[in-house]
Amino acid sequence: MKRNPIVDRWFRGKPAERTLRRVRDVIMWSDSRMTEYLKHGTVQFAYKGDMANFIQVGAKTVTLMFNRGARIPGSFPHLEGSGPSARFIRLADLTEVEDRTVELNRIVVAWCEMMSPPRILSLRKPKRALAKKKKTAAGKTQVKSKPK
Repeated sequence: MKRNPIVDRWFRGKPAERTLRRVRDVIMWSDSRMTEYLKHGTVQFAYKGDMANFIQVGAKTVTLMFNRGARIPGSFPHLEGSGPSARFIRLADLTEVEDRTVELNRIVVAWCEMMSPPRILSLRKPKRALAKKKKTAAGKTQVKSKPK
């Protein structure tokens, strides 16, 4: 897991510092594609778009807002919210973080998979072994067969 030193400094002195750091660790360890940075004065977790950020960081509890949480595929019982976009997860302490680690992991992986374009396999055309195409002086294509 790559740690951003600017993000490391951001955690210092927050009332819920240990809980915030543990949530960060869970998110960053969930999928190697995940990144972190500061945006609008808080930690933002992202992969091909902003996934989630900490809000109300002055409180003793941790609230994580998933900016487009309604779009994340899957069922996540601790995601709160009924609006068209954002979802929230509230974590009171380290015990709750540990209890919800698997769910947080599944949310992160679902986000990364949703944001990854589907892989398209290209099919190779078989080579024509018995015939060669050749342009004539008049610009027409002529096919010559190889002798067997």
